[in-house]
Amino acid sequence: MTDASILVVDDEPQIRRVLRSTLSSHGYLIIEAKTGEEAVDAVRKDKPDLVLLDVNMPGIGGIAACREIRESSEAPIIMLTVRDAERDKVLALDAGADDYVVKPFGIEELLARIRAALRRYAPGDTLPPFVSKDFTLDFESRQLTVRGQEVHLTPKEFDVLKHLVANQGKPLTHRRLLQSVWGPDYGEETENLRVVINQLRMGKKRKICVWSSTSCAKKSKAIRRSRSTSGRNLGSDTASNHRA
Repeated sequence: MTDASILVVDDEPQIRRVLRSTLSSHGYLIIEAKTGEEAVDAVRKDKPDLVLLDVNMPGIGGIAACREIRESSEAPIIMLTVRDAERDKVLALDAGADDYVVKPFGIEELLARIRAALRRYAPGDTLPPFVSKDFTLDFESRQLTVRGQEVHLTPKEFDVLKHLVANQGKPLTHRRLLQSVWGPDYGEETENLRVVINQLRMGKKRKICVWSSTSCAKKSKAIRRSRSTSGRNLGSDTASNHRA
């Protein structure tokens, strides 16, 4: 059993009712919202441990709500949608979502994804801050400072960067990185990783080059090489190694 709180955001009363009943029976405390606006207010007021957010809603919609929630909260966000196109997944991940579940979904799968997301955000042993000439990464406060200026990272961006830093100098496959950051059920969803890596390199606030410019260039060449040889978006699991 758990006392973690979950904000369920969906404009369909039946879905909210089913999720409330099911999740409550597993020990979760449930908060409800039926619009994106209500979700943003609920996050600020109630500070839930996790958000289940429907993509297609009246008002500002799930993607826009996700962006607004991410401005004030690092709680994991799992998007719920009937769409399974890669572009929709990329939009959700780019907005700051941690996971993406397509309707209709099995409740056991959803529960497993919730448990995995909450485990990843649970307090644990903290690594000492990583300091280099280009940037400082504080694992406890989850803050990135690049050349003296604080840079905002989404939770997934931070987790990917943390894992890269913790494994610097070691070969790191796409599969291992996906499973370490997103959970053991992942390994083939390379678009998830591609979105986060691109944001770190080329985000609007220039989160890039927390690696050196030389390192960035080498990684870009490795990814281009892996794309041309494997036919996959980020290459095969062993096509390129990521180092912090």
